[in-house]
Amino acid sequence: MDKKVEMLPMKDLLSVTGYVRGGCSPIGMKKKFPTYLDPSALEYEKIAISAGMRGIQVILSPEDLVEYVGAKITDLR
Repeated sequence: MDKKVEMLPMKDLLSVTGYVRGGCSPIGMKKKFPTYLDPSALEYEKIAISAGMRGIQVILSPEDLVEYVGAKITDLR
């Protein structure tokens, strides 16, 4: 179990992920990173996440997101 999670430093974002700030998304990552989702997200019928470009969103069920990216459900609070 991971005991600590922290954000990637912004200066490293483009070189590590291939995304610009505001366009990071677990869908279509150039390199597969673990995706974690708080259980509270499952309380919603639909959620919005980045589509990989700043200002563009994808709306989908949290269950579809978990299945598509292999997200782990864990308490993030």
